[in-house]
Amino acid sequence: MGEPARKLDRRYTYRDYLGWPEDERWELIGGVAYNMLAAPNRRHQAIVGLFFRRLGNFLEGRPCKAYVAPFDVLLPEAGEAEDDEVGNVVEPDLAVFCDLAKLTKYGARGAPDLVVEVLSPSTHLKDLREKFDLYERMGVREYWIVDPAGEWINRFVRGTAGRFGEAELRDPLFNQGPIASEILAGFSIDPAEIFTAE
Repeated sequence: MGEPARKLDRRYTYRDYLGWPEDERWELIGGVAYNMLAAPNRRHQAIVGLFFRRLGNFLEGRPCKAYVAPFDVLLPEAGEAEDDEVGNVVEPDLAVFCDLAKLTKYGARGAPDLVVEVLSPSTHLKDLREKFDLYERMGVREYWIVDPAGEWINRFVRGTAGRFGEAELRDPLFNQGPIASEILAGFSIDPAEIFTAE
């Protein structure tokens, strides 16, 4: 699996991010800029689309809202009072917000309640390491990692100690049946359906 190109020469902020060309996609994690490289492949987009449809239908009439990338989520550290100072700007494949006060005109400021990341060859390691650590530290309540190549889903739930617990693993071959959300009571999705998305 490859790693995205990074800008390591200095600490970048949302102010820098807003000045970069519109045809480039970047994320900032701890002030390090990660190039999101090529657009995701068709299967990746089909899986994201399926999740978004299922979540959107489920959330109809409920107080939470789902958003699909590209959608800027600012995750400020202590002392980053102004948006242009923020050194963490991510574009989750799918983010659900139940605290609608976090939504802004251009995206969101603050941790989503649920994040779904669908792995791509160019972002695989970042999603498993840097984004995992960032989401855990910033207070994401539930993090789903979907691997189209290996055909598995890991679901992590934030525990009382403020850390993600052990992963709940689902794959259509060995773990039959749907995987359910902890924070969105009543929402579940079947891996067998996810991995047949085209």
